[in-house]
Amino acid sequence: MKYDILLFDADATLLDFHRSEAQAITEAMEMNGIQPTEEKVALYSEINDGLWKKLERGEIEKKVLLYHRFELLMEALGVKGDAKKMAADYMNSLSTKGYLLDGAEQMCQRLCGRAKMYIVTNGVEFIQRGRYACCGIDKYFDGVFISDVIGAEKPSVRFFEYVAEHVEGFSKEKALIIGDSLTSDMRGGLNFGIDTCWYNPNKKALPEDMKLTWVAHSFDDVVDFIMNGDK
Repeated sequence: MKYDILLFDADATLLDFHRSEAQAITEAMEMNGIQPTEEKVALYSEINDGLWKKLERGEIEKKVLLYHRFELLMEALGVKGDAKKMAADYMNSLSTKGYLLDGAEQMCQRLCGRAKMYIVTNGVEFIQRGRYACCGIDKYFDGVFISDVIGAEKPSVRFFEYVAEHVEGFSKEKALIIGDSLTSDMRGGLNFGIDTCWYNPNKKALPEDMKLTWVAHSFDDVVDFIMNGDK
């Protein structure tokens, strides 16, 4: 095998974040006097995604993001409330909701022991660790790297430098990042100079300016590439 070190993104690569998010925001709305609907859940998701993209670009601090998304939600819904309380309710709920994507555990089982495997994720430490414990995926990995602990977010080089500094025997030539996000996972891998595997089950178009090592449309594709290369 070419790769000794496999860096896996978590949300939308291994874990079903949208399911967790929908359940957590529904509970947070109910706890804060807002009647949840599919439209309101979708609105929150859109606001949240936009702010995380800003975070990746360095346009907002995470500590602000964590409550500002609820200020924007309440403003859009025309309701008043305590955004910081709602933020806490949401995060506490989210930390208890971890669901694996179909086929993710089987992929991990097939690769476990063949290389060192690590989770690399942007997120809040207690939320991410709680979700991994819920779904039992942590047993397949040699470690977890969370931006909240590192003090830097993917795609920054500093995030990956920290990972390299804390993985014994790390070699860029032997490392691969696997993830669904072009803006954090793939851009981060390119910035740092390691091989990239884009998990792209929906077969989205790849921007012409991004030259990735591999594009996988299924977990089987991921395993086949790691085990056999691009033959």
